[in-house]
Amino acid sequence: MSEAQSDVPEPGPIDLERNPVHLGLGATAEVQPVFDGTMDWYMRYGQAHASDGAEGRLVAVHTFTEDWSTWEMHPKGAELVYVVEGALTLIQEDAEGERVEHELRAGQAAINPPGVWHTARVAERATALFITAGEGTQNEVR
Repeated sequence: MSEAQSDVPEPGPIDLERNPVHLGLGATAEVQPVFDGTMDWYMRYGQAHASDGAEGRLVAVHTFTEDWSTWEMHPKGAELVYVVEGALTLIQEDAEGERVEHELRAGQAAINPPGVWHTARVAERATALFITAGEGTQNEVR
């Protein structure tokens, strides 16, 4: 077993905050190695699933206690953001520079359309589920 596979849990309950899941071509679902919070993790993930192209989706849960430090944009597909606990303000900016803010509370969701830059403000603590078309994702420091 490779080092990358050793931190993937056996079939059973999955903690999406620890081990995101890749939804791939052919209606597959593959548990990913432990998420370490780095851009390197995302690079390894993208390389491992490049053959799924824009149709692949990353399903992950993240908890935030402060504003996001970056803007991000997914050029080839939409992203669903569903707030599980707490609240956050999702800020979107389109190609013309127009900004829209969405106040999301637990049980609410928003969609980041392809090509729309987005970030978030977090007043206290928020946990959100993300379903992301990540191919070609770009990040910029906020």
